[in-house]
Amino acid sequence: MGPSTHLLQQMTIFVTVFTGGGCGMMYYLMQKNFAKSEYYRLAVEHLNTHSTAMASLGAPPLKVHNIHLSDRHNHVDHTSAQLKIPVTGSKMGGYLYTASTRDALLNRWCLQQVTLQLKTGEIIEIFPATESL
Repeated sequence: MGPSTHLLQQMTIFVTVFTGGGCGMMYYLMQKNFAKSEYYRLAVEHLNTHSTAMASLGAPPLKVHNIHLSDRHNHVDHTSAQLKIPVTGSKMGGYLYTASTRDALLNRWCLQQVTLQLKTGEIIEIFPATESL
């Protein structure tokens, strides 16, 4: 006689919970790795120092959200990184678009471009800096 229906139901529930937990943990770790990366941190730091962009968002406080892993704007390989980072302030939200390349000699990431696109459609160039000092 084969396994009982009750046992099969318990196994199904266990496998479902285990798989869901594993997927959730993988998603969390991937987001954490992005947030720790040099190309991500440099872009957010430039946003934090850009007074016009921060005022448009209504920041501080600035909230940086998880990137959408399936978004076609997000691409990272050994030599380049391109991200679309969701950000919000108290007045407005938008996306921080960033492009970086890896300097092989220095083994560091170098920003090429950082742009904030607000939900209204307004685009603010953050790096290279266009804000007058």
